[in-house]
Amino acid sequence: MRTLRQDDWDVWYDTLLRAFGGVAESAAERELWRTLTPCGRSVGAWDGERIVGTAGAFDFRLTVPGGASVPAAGVTMVSVSATHRRRGLLTAMMRRQLDDVRAWGEPLAVLTASEPMIYGRFGYGAATFGLHAEIDTSRVRLSVPEGTDGVRLRYADPVEELAACEAVYARTVSGRPGMLARRPGWEGLGVLEATVERDGASALQCVVAERDGDVTGYARFRVRPEWTDSGHNGGVLLQDLAGVDPVTEAALWRFLFGIDLTTSLKLRGRPLDEAWQHLVSDVRRCQLRVRDSLHVRLVEVGAALEARTYQAPVDVVLEVEDAFCPWNEGRWRLAGDSRGAVCSRTADAPDLALSVRELGSAYLGGVSLTALAAAGRVRELRPGALAAAAVGFGSAAAPWLPHGF
Repeated sequence: MRTLRQDDWDVWYDTLLRAFGGVAESAAERELWRTLTPCGRSVGAWDGERIVGTAGAFDFRLTVPGGASVPAAGVTMVSVSATHRRRGLLTAMMRRQLDDVRAWGEPLAVLTASEPMIYGRFGYGAATFGLHAEIDTSRVRLSVPEGTDGVRLRYADPVEELAACEAVYARTVSGRPGMLARRPGWEGLGVLEATVERDGASALQCVVAERDGDVTGYARFRVRPEWTDSGHNGGVLLQDLAGVDPVTEAALWRFLFGIDLTTSLKLRGRPLDEAWQHLVSDVRRCQLRVRDSLHVRLVEVGAALEARTYQAPVDVVLEVEDAFCPWNEGRWRLAGDSRGAVCSRTADAPDLALSVRELGSAYLGGVSLTALAAAGRVRELRPGALAAAAVGFGSAAAPWLPHGF
């Protein structure tokens, strides 16, 4: 196993693509990932002259409850060749990677899992969830809040308007746990024309929202035309939408609901608490589904728990199990509130017992410690400790990962 060299990137990336089915990417998509790949933070497992395992870690900053932007390793591009399964390669790469993340001084590691069952044994817990929907816009109506009519919408070229859209995104990052502060270069992901995903749909379209001359939101989407003997039956495929205030978001949703010659709006991976769900006339005809998204791993328990705030006062001793990163094992006293927190080693009697995986799930405030306890994954050792900690760990806004990596 060794750190990835730039000269080896093509064969390293081809090894990754083969592990995920071998479907070729467009030249633009491949070049984007070449540019974004952090070679010095990536490893390859070699068998002689062949690469048989891959893993990388982007240099992210992740919003946590309270609005702080915390360094986090974005684990990515993990694969093991089918010829080399069941030999411990994945475990070895995860071991090397978490040791590196700790050495880099990053208290968190995060990932999106192709197979969630794989990563729990390395301490990752599902922490955010995305909402999928297919809305029958021929029958579902949208009511909007006062002030929505004051928002002006205009079509724009997705690339030409990219800087303005990125500025909107940046204004929203601190408001919701789980969001990523995008590094230079990542803006290209939002306008990448991935032709394999179009399936008869249009090229990417963009509508920009403005208030008083200021760009306050945007929606990027595709339209898939369809005609039957009875007339039009097209669909709108939403890629992403952001607004700096509720009326901007409402204006964008109203636009998407009303595009001519369409009868459906499909969206994937949206926040669980997004307001449009309370503006629709019939939520049953929106066909809501939920899927796991960001998985979180506390690499340094003390630093990670100190990095966020707590929506109600907490003073709890946690007995943490972490066999894979044993420096986290043992008892930690967490004391904090909405202004900040301190977490340090203690010899005091524990109030709650859990593994680092449960801490990862609860860390962003989207998974309740109470629910984890009901599943037998958190044990209350002092009566009343669970309820108080569960409220403190919560978040006013549902955590959300805006895009994959």
